[in-house]
Amino acid sequence: MMIIPDTTTHTRRAFLRQIAGVAAIGSLNPSGLSASSESQVAGTQSRRAFDLVISGGHVIDPASGLDAPRDIGITDGLVARVADRIPAEEGRRVVDAAGKIVTPGLIDTHVHVYDGVAQVGVQAEAVGIAKGVTTLIDAGSAGATTFAGFREYVIRPSRTRVYALLNISTPGMTVPNELSDLSYVDPDAAVRTIEANRDVIVGIKVRMLAGIPGGGDVEVMRRTREAADAAGVPIVVHIGGQTSPLPQILDFLRPGDVVTHALRQRGSILDTDGSVYPEVRAAVARGVHLDVGHGRGNLDFDTAEAVLAQGVQPSMISSDVHRGNVAGPVFGLPTTLSKFLLMGMTLPEVIRAATSLPAGVFDLGFGSLSEGAVADLSIFELVAGTYEFVDSGGKRRSAARRLVPYVTLLGGREYGSVTG
Repeated sequence: MMIIPDTTTHTRRAFLRQIAGVAAIGSLNPSGLSASSESQVAGTQSRRAFDLVISGGHVIDPASGLDAPRDIGITDGLVARVADRIPAEEGRRVVDAAGKIVTPGLIDTHVHVYDGVAQVGVQAEAVGIAKGVTTLIDAGSAGATTFAGFREYVIRPSRTRVYALLNISTPGMTVPNELSDLSYVDPDAAVRTIEANRDVIVGIKVRMLAGIPGGGDVEVMRRTREAADAAGVPIVVHIGGQTSPLPQILDFLRPGDVVTHALRQRGSILDTDGSVYPEVRAAVARGVHLDVGHGRGNLDFDTAEAVLAQGVQPSMISSDVHRGNVAGPVFGLPTTLSKFLLMGMTLPEVIRAATSLPAGVFDLGFGSLSEGAVADLSIFELVAGTYEFVDSGGKRRSAARRLVPYVTLLGGREYGSVTG
């Protein structure tokens, strides 16, 4: 169980180091899938340098630029050493990662895990550690009046680390259209909620939905900007349903803000001629990030291929996994990453888009495998075969490889994974 700190005395980075230590000695149940060896002699154990050694894997750590075979030694829930070779006898346990890819723990920045409350919520554990994802960011399922329950019943008991983007609408996604009544859009309530939950709220989510009254999308963005500036957090804006032109929405965004659902079929970042909006390029140049947010209706292969062909890449790749797509076509973050490998992004590029880049955007304090970092790791197999991937609209593409999760480490503890 995650320990939630008193926000008046703990920073998020200090909190991470706390939970890393707890995970290293605590009572979470590891899966037992790892190939491990335990010394039977206490005297031998006391001389071993590391609690765990990840041996023989190919490490991709975009934060440091590392893309090479390395061993990793882990002690007290932290990365203690990264080296060409660490003798197996130096670890109390050993995970054989030969032939595997070792990355920082994946961060899925767009999920909906307010299970049983928000309309599309799914259980966090089903799309987190089990899928090779160590950190989830719920994208606006809860607003100011519903966040207390999200913290208590989702964040607190979850093994997977869960953060949140607070919905600018006070009820969040507990109503069919949270922007149908502009009285729900309360900047002061949002700021108060963020201030009371600084350790777990990392930004503000606003969904540009169809049906906002009277062209009120600009007013919604104005209020969202007001709240974000007052709280000092980034905005993540869901595009596609606004009535105002996209460039007018982009005018409200500052460096570090995020546009999600950028690659949808309708309402994407392409203009009517199929070119990336010049205003989108300008926003990216000033530090605004593009996110995928696959979801049930927000990844179109044709759009994505057209955008990539014009030299524009999403800087973050997220799944937008929820109850309506967890059984397909999304499944989870590894499958979403695999689709972008198919469309021509390199393996280091897709790993960066789900590790160090989002960690930096949301100031998470992790997302790398440097010595001293929290030991969140994802170990994958890049499996060759014939696979069919499906986008949100049912278009199909054939792929020759996919990322399959093998073992996940959260704060140095091992968990098995399921395909997805």
